Amino acid sequence: MKMTRKKEKESTVRKLTYQADQRMNILRTLTVPERSAVFAKLSPYVQQSILRQLKSNEIVDMLDHMDMQQAEHVIKRIPNASRREKIALKLKGDIKEKMDYFLRFHPKATLALINFNYLFLDASMTVADAATIIDEHYQETGKYPEILVHQFGELMGEVPLASLVRERNTSALRKHVQFIDSITYQEEINKVVDILVATGKRKIVVLDNDTSVLGIIYSDAAKALFGNLPAESLYDFAGVDDSEKPFDSIGRKVKNRYKWLILNLATSFLAGSVVLSFQDTLDAVTILSVYIPIIAGMGGNAATQSFAIMVRGLTLGTISMKTAKPAIWKEFGAGVINGVIIGSIVAVISLVWNGNPMLGAVVGTALVGAHIVAGVAGSFIPLLMKQLGKDPAATSTIFITTATDVLGLFFLLGLASVFLV
Repeated sequence: MKMTRKKEKESTVRKLTYQADQRMNILRTLTVPERSAVFAKLSPYVQQSILRQLKSNEIVDMLDHMDMQQAEHVIKRIPNASRREKIALKLKGDIKEKMDYFLRFHPKATLALINFNYLFLDASMTVADAATIIDEHYQETGKYPEILVHQFGELMGEVPLASLVRERNTSALRKHVQFIDSITYQEEINKVVDILVATGKRKIVVLDNDTSVLGIIYSDAAKALFGNLPAESLYDFAGVDDSEKPFDSIGRKVKNRYKWLILNLATSFLAGSVVLSFQDTLDAVTILSVYIPIIAGMGGNAATQSFAIMVRGLTLGTISMKTAKPAIWKEFGAGVINGVIIGSIVAVISLVWNGNPMLGAVVGTALVGAHIVAGVAGSFIPLLMKQLGKDPAATSTIFITTATDVLGLFFLLGLASVFLV
């Protein structure tokens, strides 16, 4: 099987080299890891031709599967200086964003904890060729790198330098590969802490979801952040919550929920107090009582939509408190537009039903405000709960409901007090 894939790669290299008219079609049939591995085998002339035809995001994806030294050499072959700079900045930004997310396991963890001093070499490469690249790396950086080995662009393991120097120059790297632990940058915090601190692993490779290498982290450096805390307290220190599972016992479910339900009861009285404080307005404009459940219901439904999107993002690891600002702004904008749409419909219905244009305007405006609150609360509160180490799926809805009910009713009754009484 390995020989077949090796022959397929050699055949692909020949096709890319000699079939210029089909070159890009052939390249784009490959997976990104395969594309990166095959690209490294091509001559500089063919590489430059491909780089001119690839889109910038395609180049970034391919560079993502290379080590820093190799990626730098490829970027230098891009003739357009502004394009080179744009691609380099995009690549660095992607890596930094992902590593910042990975480092959420400790509030004081920084990028200095990550080692980018590695080479990502093809398993078919000989020891002699690897030695040349290692020497070149040393001349450029003054440091000997970690040697990671890939098969068709996917991590196989490592080859320690100590064992490499003892092998024959003609020997292929694949014969000397040793297993190395790896973990994706989006892994749950409790697993990250467990691998870094609670086990005896010396180093771990951090991978992207597409199997490309982001960097290496050494356990000793991670352990130094936690000091001498006992193992059982590490998860609390890292902000790990013990979320409820679907098949937990009844007792565990009650234990996890009853305190939050009591808190919800208290916040429900808060919403009731808003209604009570505007009792004179309700007495004067009794029709407003018809619109109270509409305001509460529409605000709650809109908040549920934002909440579901945000929890899904947190579950998949695609968003965090650090990266959430654009998402929250977009939820704000969506809340404004949805509020105008729903508010306009209700305003027209109110006008036809009650014959009072000012009442329609008040209800419509209140619905705009309720939708804005729903978008912001539904997106921000789950992030805050996650940041505080709580299960956002189980705890957020209480605070979201309170925000939408209290502020929605305040908008309705407050505007009515000003314009209708």
